[in-house]
Order: sequence, then structure tokens, then C-alpha cells
Amino acid sequence: MTTTQQHARLTSARWSEFSFDDQILMIGNEMNRAMHLLESNSWDHARRSYERVLQLVDLTVGTTTSRSRRREAVRWRELVASLYLEDRPSLETHQALFKCLLRFTPKASGQIGALFP
Repeated sequence: MTTTQQHARLTSARWSEFSFDDQILMIGNEMNRAMHLLESNSWDHARRSYERVLQLVDLTVGTTTSRSRRREAVRWRELVASLYLEDRPSLETHQALFKCLLRFTPKASGQIGALFP
């Protein structure tokens, strides 16, 4: 995958300095951005958000020492990649995947109520 301009300087070493909680929340931030773009039918912009999501997940997978975290992140990544490949990703599927991501950690789970009332 090519490096997106927004995260061009983000290295594995720098990413690994963040806690897993914070990594999930930062990936969630990109998923939130994509969700709002999907709601406004901005498909091309949503695709760029998905590129950033995939890049951040790749960094997480590449830097985690936990096999179970790596396994779950790779599984989740496959589902997001399928959205990326769709011409018009489903908002409902996106929201389900976003909620799934937020359930990766207790800290991130706390955001579900605010994002999905």
C-alpha cells in the first residue's frame, strides 16, 4: 500500500510509541471521518479515509507483539478493505465495522454511546 500524504512521516517506530488504546482511537478517528463522508455521499473522499485506516491498521499489525491483537486486527482489516474496494460502500456495514473496532479496547468502547446514540 502506498503511503498517504497525511501520514507520510508516520513511522512504525513512532506509531509503536502510542498505546494500543490510542492506536485504536486514532484508527477510529479515520473511521468516523469516513462515516461522515459516506453520509454526505462523498465516495472519493471516503475512499481516501479508508486508505488512511488501512495504513494505520498496517502499522498496528506491524508493531504489536500480541498475536491475538495482530490476528484480530488483520481480520478486521480484511473487512475494511472490502469496503474500500466497493464503488459505494454501505453506511450500515461501515457503522457495524466501526463499532467492532471500538470494541477492541475498553477505552475505545466508551466512545460507542457518543457516536451511535
